[in-house]
Amino acid sequence: MRLKSLFYSIVFLLSIGSYSSYAQTFPKIIKKSKQDQIITAPSNPLQRDLRLFDPQKYLSDITRQTDSLLYKDFVDLRKRMSIVEEDTLSLIWAPTNQLAQVSEKILIDSIWVTAYEYYSAWDSQKINIYNFNPKDFKDTVYVKLYDTFFGTDYKMPLDETRITSEFGFRRYRWHHGTDLKLTVGTPIYSVFDGIVRIRSYDRTGYGYYVVVRHKNGLETLYGHMSRITVDVGQEVKAGDILGLGGNTGRSTGPHLHFEVRYQGLSINPTQIFDFNLGRLRSDVYMITASSFDHVVQTQQSVVHRVRSGETLSSIARRYGVRVSTITRLNNISVNSTLRVGQQLRIR
Repeated sequence: MRLKSLFYSIVFLLSIGSYSSYAQTFPKIIKKSKQDQIITAPSNPLQRDLRLFDPQKYLSDITRQTDSLLYKDFVDLRKRMSIVEEDTLSLIWAPTNQLAQVSEKILIDSIWVTAYEYYSAWDSQKINIYNFNPKDFKDTVYVKLYDTFFGTDYKMPLDETRITSEFGFRRYRWHHGTDLKLTVGTPIYSVFDGIVRIRSYDRTGYGYYVVVRHKNGLETLYGHMSRITVDVGQEVKAGDILGLGGNTGRSTGPHLHFEVRYQGLSINPTQIFDFNLGRLRSDVYMITASSFDHVVQTQQSVVHRVRSGETLSSIARRYGVRVSTITRLNNISVNSTLRVGQQLRIR
C-alpha cells in the first residue's frame, strides 16, 4: 500500500513539473461580449488551468467545422466566434512543435483562431493578406511581446542597431519600416518566436526578404538580405538567424529594412524597440486606433505626376492648395526644378 501511495505521489509531482516546463505565453485578449462585458485573460498565470493539447483531435474538429461553414451561403466567417470555446479560466497548451497543417500553406499556431483567420490569412507570397480596415478599428489590444515565465524571449534584429532611415513619409511615399546600418554578411535575427510565412525576392523593392508571423500576434519583415537561411513554415525562436545582411532590391547601400506589422498594417518599430539602447521599450505593447493614423493618412493622400510645362504654382492652383504645402510635403523648395514624370504629394 505504501508503494502504491508513493507511486501516485511521484506521478503527481512529475505532472506538475511537466505543466510548468512546457507552458507557453498567450497575449492578453480584450473582447466585448454580447453584454459589452470586458473579458480578459487572468493576470496570474499560476491560476490558469493548463490542459495538454491533442493536435489530431483539434485538427479534426477545426477541419470539420470549417468545412461546414465554408459551404454555407451568406456566412461571414469574420464574425464567427472561435471554433474553440472561449474560457478565460482555462487555456489549452498548443506547443508550436505540434503545428497542424490543415491544407496547403495553412498552419495553426495558436488555439485562439477562427476559420476565417487561417483559411484566408496564410499566404507565402503576399505581405498584407488581412481584410483589416484601420478606420473600423476601435478596440485596444494589449500585446504581450514575450514572457520569460513561459520560456519566450526577444532579440534585437541585429547585434548593433544604428538607424539610418526612420519610419515615416519619405519623398513621395510612406516608408513603412526602420532602416538599420549593417555590412554585407551580418547575421539577421528573428526578434520573437514564430513561424516563417514568406521567403521571397522583390527586385524593385525589398530584395531578398523574410516575413515571420509571431506568437504574440505581430509580424516582422526583414528586407535587402544577401542570403536567406530559413524556409516557409519553419519554426524559429527569438535569436535564430533568418539570413545575412545585404544590398539587394531597391537599396542605396547595405542595410536592413525592418518592419513590424499588425493585421498587415505597419507599426512604427521605434514604438516597440529602443534601437539606441538595443532593447525593448516594454514587454507589453498597446495597439489603439492611433497606431494606424499614418495608414489612414496615406490612404487619403493625393499624388500628382508632373507634366510638361507645369510649375508648382499651376499644380497648387489645380488642387486648391498652397505652394508651401507642396514644398513641405515633398521636402523641396520653391526654386526646385520639376522633372516630367516626377511624383509630388499634394495632400
